[in-house]
Amino acid sequence: MSAIDPERQEKARDYARSSRWLWLLNVVLSAGYAIAWLALGWSVAVRSWLVGALPVLVNPWLLVPAFGFALAAPFMLIDMPLSYYAGFALPHRYGQSTQTLKDWIGDQAKGLLIGASVGLVLLELLYLALRLTGAMWWLWAAGGLLVFNVLLANLAPILIMPLFNKYTPLGQEHQGLERRLLRLAEKARTRVRGVYKFDLSRRTKAANAALTGIGNSRRIILGDTMINEFTPDEVETVLAHELGHHVHRDILVYIAVGSFVTMVGLYVASAAMAWAVAAFGFAGVSDPAALPALAVILGAYGMVTLPLENALSRWRERMADAYALEATGSGEAFASALVRLANQNLSEVDPAKWVVWIFYSHPPLGERIAAARGWSGLRPSSRP
Repeated sequence: MSAIDPERQEKARDYARSSRWLWLLNVVLSAGYAIAWLALGWSVAVRSWLVGALPVLVNPWLLVPAFGFALAAPFMLIDMPLSYYAGFALPHRYGQSTQTLKDWIGDQAKGLLIGASVGLVLLELLYLALRLTGAMWWLWAAGGLLVFNVLLANLAPILIMPLFNKYTPLGQEHQGLERRLLRLAEKARTRVRGVYKFDLSRRTKAANAALTGIGNSRRIILGDTMINEFTPDEVETVLAHELGHHVHRDILVYIAVGSFVTMVGLYVASAAMAWAVAAFGFAGVSDPAALPALAVILGAYGMVTLPLENALSRWRERMADAYALEATGSGEAFASALVRLANQNLSEVDPAKWVVWIFYSHPPLGERIAAARGWSGLRPSSRP
């Protein structure tokens, strides 16, 4: 069985520490930018200037995207150096990225185009709810986000993910692995459209695999970095973990819990926005100038709920680990796969407890490896 590489762990700790500082800097920068728009009166001034310069913007359907652009565009320029360092320079510094600067810029452009398009639709629908539904806007907005999340989970593997990676069937070369994974899916009573590999090595040395989509779009995907570096037994245990999420209906759990958390957050925002309207002189909650206030409120709420959502996720991940062990009967292979992930992905094995509590959606790899090595169960089929 492979072992944790001490030198890689030292780099992993440094990498994780740098990433956390960059995350904190991004949070401070984002919050400070939005607060500046409120405290310095830019929100009302820019909204008034837009309507004065272009009278057609009195139409709220046009004013919302215009103000949204005026708010977002300067921040993108301010944040660009931080985004470049966190997304390109730092991974290259630690030897994790294989992406060229040209490809990174291309990914950023595609992400911006998709994010802006989706964001515009959501922003228009949010302000439609603010204009038409009065004090109950938060409930309508929460319902709309629920529908959006279900659609996104179903369509992302078909419409969005292929824009960033090339997906191809495993083919004759990996026919044996494909059969094993399809049998595993059948055991989990999961219908999949096939097993695909994608060119993850174009961007990173890290390995990854997933069960994506819902309904007719569900499929198994394997990064070529995993296919090339992991044994078939290890790949099988990793996919068994992913199938465990399906067996435990975790997609529905996450959508339900996420929708509830979002609904509470929007309700809190609706109460706080009444104060913001009076404090900053907005025309009402449906005034686009109030958008920075809404962003600050929801951002603060997200910081409070982040550890709680991560705690839920770690619980479900432990359940998926247990399923992987039961389904494959191979604690040794699963432990070996987790060790390989730690070494290859430059993942910290034993982070501080406060780091886990705030940032980790998965249990620490050290805990998961110990659980796999200590597992002494039998395959379900071999039980008396």
